[in-house]
Amino acid sequence: MHGINESLDFHPVRIAVLVMSDTRTLETDTSGLTLARRIEDAGHILADRKIVADDKAAIRAQVSAWIADSEVDVVITSGGTGLTGRDVTPEAVTPLFDKVIDGFSVIFHQVSYQSVGLSTLQSRAIAGLASGTFVFCLPGSNGAVKDGWDKVIAHQLDSRHKPCNLVELMPRLMEHMGHSH
Repeated sequence: MHGINESLDFHPVRIAVLVMSDTRTLETDTSGLTLARRIEDAGHILADRKIVADDKAAIRAQVSAWIADSEVDVVITSGGTGLTGRDVTPEAVTPLFDKVIDGFSVIFHQVSYQSVGLSTLQSRAIAGLASGTFVFCLPGSNGAVKDGWDKVIAHQLDSRHKPCNLVELMPRLMEHMGHSH
């Protein structure tokens, strides 16, 4: 079987949302609001939601704080994955990764290609594992956030998704690393 097995129990995870923007506020941030609503509608817990400027140090500091927070299982960022000088999310976040989830970028681009065609190559969407916390970095557009959540992340964060999902790995993420989350 592949897909959602409705006979299994759903296990909510605690997800923090970070949006990179020099101009948006929590009120005008449609991408972050879209993510927050989808997270809660799926039955997960919105652990936190913040906006930071497109600044490498500020992004890294906030993501690091959530990685260190035992009340946050997953971090999803939106914005700063493009190619311009202000797009620094991958540079800010990648050094925090213990492991890169290479398949996320591949699958995200396949999904994104269906929506935006070859323009997907301008995105550097990435994901990784940092001290037992999953981190997903999505582009800032509403379409990219919807594609990333609806078609990729939501399924992998659903404990009923088969043949496998990321939630079932959570208890084992810190094996042989010598410290606990």
